[in-house]
Amino acid sequence: MKESAQVRPVIEESWLKVLRPEFEASYFLQLKAFLLEEKKRHRVFPPGSKIFSAFNHTPFHSVKVVLLGQDPYHGPGQAHGLCFSVNKGIPKPPSLVNMFKELHADLGLPVPTHGNLEGWARQGVLLLNATLTVRARQAGSHQKKGWEQFTDAAIKALSEGRSGLVFLLWGSYAQAKEAIIDTTKHHILKAPHPSPLSASRGFFGCKHFSATNALLREEGLEEINWSLE
Repeated sequence: MKESAQVRPVIEESWLKVLRPEFEASYFLQLKAFLLEEKKRHRVFPPGSKIFSAFNHTPFHSVKVVLLGQDPYHGPGQAHGLCFSVNKGIPKPPSLVNMFKELHADLGLPVPTHGNLEGWARQGVLLLNATLTVRARQAGSHQKKGWEQFTDAAIKALSEGRSGLVFLLWGSYAQAKEAIIDTTKHHILKAPHPSPLSASRGFFGCKHFSATNALLREEGLEEINWSLE
């Protein structure tokens, strides 16, 4: 019982209400057991208290924008529960560097000096990875263990329970999630992934930061201040 307490979900109340059936489902119990075994043998990122950071920073009814990632960073000190984001003091990964280049080109904002995106999350940008944990230095090591079913449930809950959200789908993996989003109720912005492998194929120049704010204005919502202090 003591071990189980270590992975008991620490998740914001509105999300707990929406996702409670997932936490009680058999696949999630299997995922929990997998994580306990992983932690006995390997370092797992992000730390347990940060696994649900995307939800904790952006409550269900505060979400205005959804940015979908695939997998947490797998290097020491990088992952802290928000897709694309790293803690202050950690070098910015290449995809994030390219995001900031596009931000500067689109809105003329100065390139941030750090890679912590909590400022976006607090304004209603849900920074959600499809998989919420990873084994140290092994990219994709926790895929297909149950996390995708859980995060798909979160996306479906937003699709069904909210309206007028802006979904930023960068890259083919994220774009596949369009199938579970009601496109008659929500806005979809698609571009290649900001990775150095694909950014030059259309991520640069997509102007999604200004486009998102234009759509939020149409919905009568406050724009995102994309600058980071």
